[in-house]
Amino acid sequence: MPKPNYDFSNRVAVVTGAGGGMGEAIALALAKAGAKVTAIDMKGVPDSLKAQGNVTFAQGDLRDEAFVNKTFADTAAKHGRLDYLANVAGVLWFGRDKSLLEMDLKVWDEVMDINLRTMVLTSRAATPLMKKAGGGSMVHISTIQWMRGDPAPQDAYQASKAAVCAMSRSLAMQLAADRIRSNAICPGPALTPLQARWSTEEIRKQVAGYVPLGRIGTAEDMADATLFLFSDAASFITGVELPVDGGCLLRN
Repeated sequence: MPKPNYDFSNRVAVVTGAGGGMGEAIALALAKAGAKVTAIDMKGVPDSLKAQGNVTFAQGDLRDEAFVNKTFADTAAKHGRLDYLANVAGVLWFGRDKSLLEMDLKVWDEVMDINLRTMVLTSRAATPLMKKAGGGSMVHISTIQWMRGDPAPQDAYQASKAAVCAMSRSLAMQLAADRIRSNAICPGPALTPLQARWSTEEIRKQVAGYVPLGRIGTAEDMADATLFLFSDAASFITGVELPVDGGCLLRN
């Protein structure tokens, strides 16, 4: 089945966590659909984005409020507006992030700082620019994992991503009158750099066997969902958490 042919010409987007995985896929999809994109990550610019003439890459730490504010201001100054924000930056630390009953609380604090504080800072920077543009759309990447328990928990990750959804709903209500929409995407199993533990074909087959649709998700699946939520086709959708999980939540 062919994918929708979105046209984001004359639209401007900021994508965090764009150095790889879902963030890179979202930034690339937006650029190919005609948007002007500011891609942000602590890592260097991926080759896929280097080839896109409508992508500006900003390397820096999203926990730094001054860096965030300058990057957003520079984007608006260069392109005259801001329409979209994709909050993708985040960490999932297997082995270090575990049950809250036993994890090092420094890990808890650091995960919250990266996964939640960055969303707060970018949303604060984006909102006045979207208001000036007459509206906009934010998409925040969460996870289905916060919706259920886990026998091998990563409690800081789960709690931070639950908070992302809570903040997304709050923003949706606060900003609806300004025609700014806020939604969250909750990925299920997805083959990205965060899931380096799925290193063999045998493991990947086991994971795919758990998914009702019979395969592991991809970064491109999340990009497809993000572009839909940014598009005019989703103009009456705000404050939702969209599972993109191949049906995994049906198993609960």
